[in-house]
Amino acid sequence: MTVPTDTRALRTQGARPSRDGGIRESVVSRTVAMAVMVVATLYFLTPLWWLLVASTKTRSDFTSTNPLWFADFAFFDNIAAVVTYRDGVFLRWLGNSALYAGVGALLATVIAAMAGYAIAKYAFRGRETLFNVILGGVLVPATALALPLFLLFSQAGATNTIWAVLLPSLVSPFGVYLSRIYASASVPDEIIEAARIDGAGEVRTFFTVATRLMAPALVTIFLFQFVAIWNNFFLPLIMLRDENLFPVTLGLYVWNTQVSQIPDIRALVVVGSLLSIIPLIVTFLALQRFWQSGLANGGLK
Repeated sequence: MTVPTDTRALRTQGARPSRDGGIRESVVSRTVAMAVMVVATLYFLTPLWWLLVASTKTRSDFTSTNPLWFADFAFFDNIAAVVTYRDGVFLRWLGNSALYAGVGALLATVIAAMAGYAIAKYAFRGRETLFNVILGGVLVPATALALPLFLLFSQAGATNTIWAVLLPSLVSPFGVYLSRIYASASVPDEIIEAARIDGAGEVRTFFTVATRLMAPALVTIFLFQFVAIWNNFFLPLIMLRDENLFPVTLGLYVWNTQVSQIPDIRALVVVGSLLSIIPLIVTFLALQRFWQSGLANGGLK
């Protein structure tokens, strides 16, 4: 009896057809895949677990107990110490980060959506060249632009202001790229023409029609930009001198540089680090379903 070629290929690859006609992976393949996922999960979650455990310890237990398990529970006392240290400067840093990341991500999303929509739906000379230039901006690391931005803002007298951190955050080449791809796939030209026939202008068509169809992509851009701005460190480092304008990343760095002079501040750095990632976790969990659907729909279309 001749064995079909497809069946021989499946057996060679360690898989076999299931009763419903699909491919059923072997036990070895599933075990290896599960082991890889478990190792990756432990690799990423172990630092978070250590941070959580360390934040609950007293200053004396921080270095004298098991680093991955609890000792005397002083979590709420540690939080109180962080938020009251130096008249609550940590809360100001959190507020600054929320301002930079929230406003910056929102405006960057709007700008990227408008640019991507225009490139996708309007025909003009040099459109592809412009898009390729923007796409090239995705490959440029943000740290490479920090010094030129500092020189520009220094000449304009805008360093050590919120604008020195906020304005550079409004540019998102990846957001323009994703908006262009998603607008091309999810916004039919027929709907745009129908809106124009009904008397809607271009701006109204974009905000009332296109943005609703592009919503998953816009949420994706907002999430990526929010995380990038919140974790931004090098740009505020070279732009800001007034600690009242520091984001939480730069503020914790300043505290960490003082550990050798003030050893007790180490606990504040650890607890502050834990508190600083909570907004990111909350934002990600709140937008996760939109983020997943945005990537999946963009890939399918």
